[in-house]
Amino acid sequence: MARKTSVSWNAMISGYLINNRFDLARQLFDKMPQRDLVSWNVMISGCVRNGNLGDARKLFDQMPVKDSVSWNALLSGYAQNGYVEEARMVFEQMPNKNSISWNGILAAYVQNGRIDDACKLFEENSDWDVISWNCLMGGYVRQKKLVDARLLFDRMPVRDEVSWNTMISGYAQNGRLYEARKLFDESPVKDVFTWTAMVSGYVQNGLMDEARRVFNEMPVKNSVSWNAIIAGYVRCKNIDVAKELFDVMPGKNVSSWNTMITGFAQSGFIDRARDLFEKMPRRDCISWGAIITGYAHLGHNEEALRLFVDMKRNGEKANRSIFSCILSTCAEITTLELGYQLHAQLVKVGLGSGWYVGNALLSMYCKCGNIDEANVIFEEISDKDIVSWNTIIAGYARHGFGKEALRIFESMKRSGVKPDQVTMVGVLSACSHSGMVDRGTHYFYTMNRDYGITANSKHYTCMIDLLGRSGRLDEAQNLMKNMPFEPDGATWGALLGASRIYGNTELGEKAAEMVIQMEPDNAGMYVLLSNLYAASGRWADAGVMRLKMRDTGVKKVPGYSWLEAQNKIHTFSVGDTTHPETVRIYGYLEELDFRLKQEGYISSPKLVLHDVEEEEKEHMLRYHSEKLAVAFGILTVQGGRPIRVFKNLRVCADCHSVIKHISKIVGRLIIVRDSHRFHHFKDGVCSCGDYW
Repeated sequence: MARKTSVSWNAMISGYLINNRFDLARQLFDKMPQRDLVSWNVMISGCVRNGNLGDARKLFDQMPVKDSVSWNALLSGYAQNGYVEEARMVFEQMPNKNSISWNGILAAYVQNGRIDDACKLFEENSDWDVISWNCLMGGYVRQKKLVDARLLFDRMPVRDEVSWNTMISGYAQNGRLYEARKLFDESPVKDVFTWTAMVSGYVQNGLMDEARRVFNEMPVKNSVSWNAIIAGYVRCKNIDVAKELFDVMPGKNVSSWNTMITGFAQSGFIDRARDLFEKMPRRDCISWGAIITGYAHLGHNEEALRLFVDMKRNGEKANRSIFSCILSTCAEITTLELGYQLHAQLVKVGLGSGWYVGNALLSMYCKCGNIDEANVIFEEISDKDIVSWNTIIAGYARHGFGKEALRIFESMKRSGVKPDQVTMVGVLSACSHSGMVDRGTHYFYTMNRDYGITANSKHYTCMIDLLGRSGRLDEAQNLMKNMPFEPDGATWGALLGASRIYGNTELGEKAAEMVIQMEPDNAGMYVLLSNLYAASGRWADAGVMRLKMRDTGVKKVPGYSWLEAQNKIHTFSVGDTTHPETVRIYGYLEELDFRLKQEGYISSPKLVLHDVEEEEKEHMLRYHSEKLAVAFGILTVQGGRPIRVFKNLRVCADCHSVIKHISKIVGRLIIVRDSHRFHHFKDGVCSCGDYW
């Protein structure tokens, strides 16, 4: 075999590097009997392209002889990866600088936002080419320093299409359409990018008629032009015009399909979005994300999850946005086990940190009943934003751990994050759920002074709920009278709830009437008032309310409870006999009933708000949906793991009392989320302190 020359070795090394086989390229380089300058430069450039700056620097330092290519390769590597100071040191040490060197360090400053350093460097040299002028001008535009960009544009000795397009785009993207149009008309050469810059400018500022006029005048259009005008109509909710343009667009690319799918989904036409999705010749991560998010936002959570599984089967990798959407879906349908699996996948692909995904995980764990894991996630988020703090505060509040919520609130203030309106709703809710009247009152009356937050209807509702639950109904009414705006349905609803707790039928009637006027389809208010009548023995009035519901077509929301077990969601209604394990569940409830009586527990038939016999009331209480779900959870959920039950309505007082006793009898942590809050039952005690 003929002896290999350095040219042959270098060709092989370059081939491996071009095909991203850095490991093989390095092995060949190490075996070379004699390396020349080209060998060293090729290998350094390969290290830079692969992000191995440490290896690039080692090779550079080992080189027996260096030329401008060697220096510029290292400079470029540092600049492209954001190591500006290292790039500047290399630049200053260079024995000979050429235009590539000057442009390299200039680009390093501009790309990393150090525009003042770039400007200073620019003034040190008078021999810049048009690329350098455009680079600095683009930096000014990105920082919205349009005056400086225009001064530079006017100074340019030579301008090319990029110069004109950069300045026109800068004006257009920042809403300065008069200047953009004036430059557009003055531009000596208009290419497709110049025209597209004007179309995009009008689109971004909502001027679709003008955007369409310019689009129609374009002598040549590319996919960017078409996508810009289609996206504009989508953004303006003119989805039919967008579809007409999409249908006649030549050479549709994946972005065009994604824009239309997103438009249909956001406009509520999920079937049309799905039809396009199925017809796509090629899909990417954005396509899957658009259709999955569309289903999730419209409440079709099961279909969103099915599509996510299909996406994984098709080998498409999920991005942060898709993971965040699916985590929110898990939170909505309380599938904690799937949430655990998604969390593991996030960690595996390196997306488990950062506030964007971290906040989605945090919300999922809070809503799915694992507040301890939520706190772990919260502590792991290194760049907590206001949403992170608000989510964990609201989470602890809803779980009944008011003191912990307030502890985190104080920590939030110490960290320098300023509370906002959402924060204070969480804080006041924490006080309300835990009966901390004095603390809640203090925060309510000082939040404007301390944080500049003006109380809105949600803050007043929290305070009225707090005062009402503690029995201070007169104070609650006075606060409502002094509100700077008219109370809404939620505010009156809080007063009605408190009236029922304390048996104030007169106040309850007034509150219910107000809510029914504002929200005539709100079945909950009819039921609350009916129950208030029933609790005070006014069965005739309770019957009248139920007749009103029938006559007005308002239907009571049926109560049901569910839990996740054996990789399935199991749902129960009162007296349910449809579950496959019915015989076993009812048998276990009979056993529990016997043990409850041994513990001294006596049911409360008066809590059944129907005019029926006492024995029948006892039977109705025994088989409430939450009791069936808890019994099934004890029978199926592995010992040592919490039993998590979810209910769409408020848990009744008897069930609350029974589950407390059961938690002690079986020695299990039982977590029940009703329509208002979480209850953590353990050793015969509930986290709400019987205050809910």
